[in-house]
Amino acid sequence: MAETRSRISLAIANQQELLNLALTGLRKVGRTVLEGEGVKEARISLALVNDATIHRINRQFLQHDEPTDVISFPLSRPGARPLEGEIVISTETALAAAQELGHAAEHEVALYLIHGLLHLCGYDDHDQAERAKMRGLEAHYLHQLGIQLKDYPAPRKENPAPNRRVKRKRKRR
Repeated sequence: MAETRSRISLAIANQQELLNLALTGLRKVGRTVLEGEGVKEARISLALVNDATIHRINRQFLQHDEPTDVISFPLSRPGARPLEGEIVISTETALAAAQELGHAAEHEVALYLIHGLLHLCGYDDHDQAERAKMRGLEAHYLHQLGIQLKDYPAPRKENPAPNRRVKRKRKRR
């Protein structure tokens, strides 16, 4: 039996100059999460932007008049073939959060990408139970990718604890 290969495309528009990010590393994050969620076919666009740009997008499309860390725009339903969506990440916010929390900005960007992809896969974080589920999955994928964030301990196999990340004013969507 021939192995079925996934067809996952992550197009990246790097519209910022603050961070020098390894785009191949971001593609690996995308593939790891999507394959882990059972997605075999996907077309995802990722835009890396500054706070001013994500603020404008947040105000225009979500009526939130503030910058944020990550915004996801599903273009298909979860489980669709192909799964399609757009993710916008503020590297300026990632850098500030990483400095505050004491880890690499690249790891914060990876976390935001994982979060955005989970939204595209159908997860939400509107209530405490949903947030705990997403945080557990974020911790799982961070651990799988070898990324250690002190506020995201390695997940437990049976009952992953929600992370204890310090709440910031900026909300994830």
